Amino acid sequence: MPSDIPLVSDYPTPHRAAVIIRLEDVSKVYGLGETTVRALRDVNLIVNAGEYCAIMGASGSGKSTMMNIIGCLDRPTTGNYYLDGEAVAQMDDNQLAHIRNRKIGFVFQQFHLLSQVSALENVMLPMIYANVPAPERKERAIAALQQVGLGDRLNNRPNQLSGGQQQRVAIARAIVNRPVMLLADEPTGALDSKTTQEILEIFGNLNAAGMTVVMVTHESEVARSTRRVVWFRDGQVIHENLKPEDLMQAAF
Repeated sequence: MPSDIPLVSDYPTPHRAAVIIRLEDVSKVYGLGETTVRALRDVNLIVNAGEYCAIMGASGSGKSTMMNIIGCLDRPTTGNYYLDGEAVAQMDDNQLAHIRNRKIGFVFQQFHLLSQVSALENVMLPMIYANVPAPERKERAIAALQQVGLGDRLNNRPNQLSGGQQQRVAIARAIVNRPVMLLADEPTGALDSKTTQEILEIFGNLNAAGMTVVMVTHESEVARSTRRVVWFRDGQVIHENLKPEDLMQAAF
């Protein structure tokens, strides 16, 4: 990448706490009576600024519920959740939407790009809701696309891009507001193995530049690209600080 290209990380970054995620005795219960499902059970977890961790577990283990809570897409039934030092567990929908836009960059398995507008316009969209001035929106969107290797695809629409390129656009969109955390849900699930490695390299580079990255995945190969694995089973954390290289040896 040419040295004169500005990176998103070159722009001033808002103050962030040393601890990005703090969960205290978080439980999530769905239903009532005989239909009650305890998706999470008294979960305690800390993710520090600058970490790169994977959340893993079998289907029904609670990892998706955990993603929804730490992404401020849902609230815990009981317990406390602090995101970048802010208590968010009891926020209303409008407050949660605001904090999501300011503090979290989402990357999903499906890219969720607007099909009728360009890559540049897709990346600019979150900044509209964040009230970023128009000239700065364009500048930062270009920088984000350049950072993920798409500086020559600014005006392409999603149907003119490969799956890997569309995911790069989604990553650029996720980082353009300079969030305190990048939250990725099975981000390589729709990609082939070669493209998966390219996308994981981008996540690794973002983390090396200081971005906190939390990735929900069921793939051990993907988790081994991170620095820490949190393993869920039956709604509880059974391994809080598993080394990725030890995944094959751990008993789950």
